[in-house]
Amino acid sequence: MKVLALEHELPGATADQFQQFAKAEARRVRESHRSGLIRELYFRADRNEAVLVLEGASAAEAREVMATLPFVRNQSISSQCRI
Repeated sequence: MKVLALEHELPGATADQFQQFAKAEARRVRESHRSGLIRELYFRADRNEAVLVLEGASAAEAREVMATLPFVRNQSISSQCRI
C-alpha cells in the first residue's frame, strides 16, 4: 500500500540543527529508497519541506520508517502519514 508522508518544519528548529544532521538524513533516506520503503521523494517549491511516498502495510508502518530519519529523531521536522 502506498502511504503519503508530509514533512513540516517544527517551530524552533534552527539552521544549525538542519546542517548538523543533513548528511545523516540524506544517507538514511537513500537507504530507505534503495530498500523500497521510500518510493518517491519531492521537495516543495514554496517552503523547505518534503513530500514522500512510502510503501508499507499501513500508515503506522510508514510512521515507523519516518521515525528513523535524523530530522524527525532530533525534532527538526514532524511528519504526517496518510493512506
